[in-house]
Amino acid sequence: MSESIIRSKAKKFAIRIVKLYKYLYTKKREAILSKQILRSGTSIGANLTEAEYAASHDDYTYKNNISLKEASETKYWLELLFEGEYLSEEQFNSLLADCEEIIKMLTA
Repeated sequence: MSESIIRSKAKKFAIRIVKLYKYLYTKKREAILSKQILRSGTSIGANLTEAEYAASHDDYTYKNNISLKEASETKYWLELLFEGEYLSEEQFNSLLADCEEIIKMLTA
């Protein structure tokens, strides 16, 4: 079975978030915000995967809505990390663009 475009993008984004977590934790010695973004950023794809096997249409919609909420939360953590000077402008813009693309796909 082929992976949907949104799930594929969410998975690639989650991998970037895992790498970001490692960077923040080891290089920047940041433990609190990095854990928050790790949880929300990887949860997007996890909920999309759960939605694929939803028991009902309502369950499917619910899981997709959770993905949207997690993506929105991830955007918030990215903003905090940037404004707190843990991310360069280049890092922030790149991750933000990916996150916003996922949000747009989830709201389309």
